[in-house]
Amino acid sequence: MVASVTQFPKYSIVIPAFNESARIPATLQSVVACIRAKGWSAEVIVVNDGSRDTTADLVRAFAKTAPEVRLVENPGNHGKGYSVRSGMLQALGEVVLFTDSDLSAPIEEAERLFAAIEQGADIAIGSRWLEKGRQTHRQPLYRQFFGRCFNAVTRGVMGLRFADTQCGFKAFTRAAAQTVFQLQTIERWGFDPEILFIALKRDYSIVEVAVSWGHDERSRMSYLRDGMKMLEEVAIIRWNALLGRYDKQVEPIHRIRKPK
Repeated sequence: MVASVTQFPKYSIVIPAFNESARIPATLQSVVACIRAKGWSAEVIVVNDGSRDTTADLVRAFAKTAPEVRLVENPGNHGKGYSVRSGMLQALGEVVLFTDSDLSAPIEEAERLFAAIEQGADIAIGSRWLEKGRQTHRQPLYRQFFGRCFNAVTRGVMGLRFADTQCGFKAFTRAAAQTVFQLQTIERWGFDPEILFIALKRDYSIVEVAVSWGHDERSRMSYLRDGMKMLEEVAIIRWNALLGRYDKQVEPIHRIRKPK
């Protein structure tokens, strides 16, 4: 079943992509197959973050036979946070989810996040640590160590109570997404704690949901280099909060369906 193109979709699935030519065709195939099998009214937005390979060309070619898919191009390489924000703010769905391009959390797990939204949550975030037995391929021990250390920092410094802030699998109501992502300032790896911090500050309800997840060895994140940058960004978030940058009034972005 192909989602209708005459009305706004119920779901938007945002996939940030940078030099993903090796993975993006299989990822899109899996996502579109899931959408059609489950009969979702959904769109898939791939945000190309200035890739130097054939990522954009592959997405355009795939979209010719899959009307659910559309490509958004960043003006050069700006980072995962920038890409997610761009896709989330251009999404047309009532519920907007972003997922990593490697589908470490299988797209079928989106149902668990959508269910939490249906039950009244404004935001549902996937967690690798609520039910560790759902991990099909665990991270190396050093990655687990650095990840848990960063989580402890976000709990202590930012008051984030979640077991897993960094899982790249989060869903928002349209209203929550429009507010949170317009206020987001962090453009690279450290954006996850910021959007959760903003959401709590704006009194949105957040539910943490256990999801199946498998580590991809091809992950580009360096826990030493990027981890240090993320600590710096935690300080920036606290500074932004002191300056009142997350208290600004924002207006919703009107949806305009673009012709196919």
